[in-house]
Amino acid sequence: MSDPKAMNLRFPDPAQRTAIAAAAKQAGVSMQEYILSAAYERATAVEQRFLEGFKASMARSGAAFAAEAGSLDASAEQRESEREALRELQQRGQGHAA
Repeated sequence: MSDPKAMNLRFPDPAQRTAIAAAAKQAGVSMQEYILSAAYERATAVEQRFLEGFKASMARSGAAFAAEAGSLDASAEQRESEREALRELQQRGQGHAA
C-alpha cells in the first residue's frame, strides 16, 4: 500500500515524470524529496536575489542621503544669521502687537 503521508505526484506529461524520476534516482532520493528540494532551492534563490536587490537599493539610498547631508548641515555662521533674523522678526512682531 502507499504511504498516506506521501505527496500525490501526478504529471500530465509522462516524459516530465520520467525525467524527474531519473534525476531523483541519480540523486539517491525519492521523487517527493527531489521535488521538494528543488522547490526549496528555487524559493531560496528568489529570496536571495530579492535581498541582494534590497541591499543594493539601501546602499544607493544611503549614499544619496550621505551626499545630501553635507549640504543640509548649516554652518555656524548660517545658523547665527538665522537666529538673528528670527530675533528681528520676533521683535517686530512684539512691536506690532503692543
